[in-house]
Amino acid sequence: MNMQKMMKQAQKMQAKMAKMQEELEEKTLEATAGGGAVKVVVNGKQEVVDLQIDPEVVDPDDVEMLEDLVLAAVNQGMREVQEMVNDEMGKVTGGMNLPGMP
Repeated sequence: MNMQKMMKQAQKMQAKMAKMQEELEEKTLEATAGGGAVKVVVNGKQEVVDLQIDPEVVDPDDVEMLEDLVLAAVNQGMREVQEMVNDEMGKVTGGMNLPGMP
C-alpha cells in the first residue's frame, strides 16, 4: 500500500470519527439509582443535562443517603455514555485503539 493511499484512508477515517463525535454529542442516556428515586440524563459529551429527584427520598435528616443516590446515578450515567462512545467509535475505527480517541 502506498503512503498516499494510506493518508487518504486516514483522512476518511478522521472525517468519519469527527462526524460520529458530533452525532454522539446529540445522544443521551438515562441512568437511575435507588429504584428510580434519582434519575440523571447524560449526553455524549459526558455532561449531565437533566437530574430528577423523587421528593420522597428528600429527608433532611439523611442528606448523606440522597448524596449517595445522586453520585450513584451520575457515575452510572457516565459509565454508560463512555461505553456508548467507545462502541460507536469502535465501529468507525474497526476496533483499533487510536491514541487520543475515546
